[in-house]
Amino acid sequence: MSVAATQFTPLLSNDVLARAERMRLNPLKRQTNRMRGEHLSGKGGTSIEFRDYRDYVAGDDIRYVDWNIFARLNEPYLKLFAHEEEMQVVVLLDASTSMDFDGKFELARQIAGCLGVMGLMSVEKVSVYSCGAKQDGPVQLRPCSGRASLKKFFRFLEGIQPGGEFPIETAIEAVLQHHRGRGIAVVLSDFLTLGPIPRAFNLLHGAGLELYAMQILSPAEIDPDMTGDLRFVDSENEMTLDVSSVGELLGIYHEHRLGLERHLETEARKRNGRFVALSSAMSIKEVVFDTLLRRGWVR
Repeated sequence: MSVAATQFTPLLSNDVLARAERMRLNPLKRQTNRMRGEHLSGKGGTSIEFRDYRDYVAGDDIRYVDWNIFARLNEPYLKLFAHEEEMQVVVLLDASTSMDFDGKFELARQIAGCLGVMGLMSVEKVSVYSCGAKQDGPVQLRPCSGRASLKKFFRFLEGIQPGGEFPIETAIEAVLQHHRGRGIAVVLSDFLTLGPIPRAFNLLHGAGLELYAMQILSPAEIDPDMTGDLRFVDSENEMTLDVSSVGELLGIYHEHRLGLERHLETEARKRNGRFVALSSAMSIKEVVFDTLLRRGWVR
């Protein structure tokens, strides 16, 4: 059941949203809770309480297709029942000031939107945490599920504004003080932090959350084009650094950037998680329907 012809959200075009509705998250290990959702428990249960519909996707069990709807609309829809297990989809969106540069935050919100839709349309419990200005902790969209939650979900994402210097590793610790439940943790960040990322990843893994870590950098951060004498200003704490030997500095910078990327990937894999490095120049279609699909993160 697709959205209306008018644009449903400014974050995603209708064709992207419609395609995301038909796709599913594909965790390496299904960590679920004995509640409601799309993932069959394999532990028995005889409840036949109807929960919701979702679009049929190739590979789904045709026993759950609603053939009455198919006869009327000539489109297959799958029935979801309460005896199936529920998976938590926790989206941690880095909204610190460093993300407010060259399209990084915009792409992060779009990715959050697509993956959140996949969870909602599978009747999983989807929650979102905006990790920017520290205040009393991350701003939260409480767990919600189903098609009826789409509007609330997107209004929350649309309302998030980047700003502040809440380090992502500290934000992860804060989120886990509020979150309960097993499933997937989607972490969208540039990971430009000096904090202990391995500890934060440990906490996610220990909480029963499979890590989907996505590093988003701008083209200027991936391959800086610099000449002459320069002054660097930290966007979050406004500290400055004057540099004259740019050529030598670029070599050191690339070494450290690639080292950080390898470190993040290694730490994610150690905890049976996933990592991908993305450029903010990529389109949302390229990210979700090419990169994540090819890597098996979604199906």
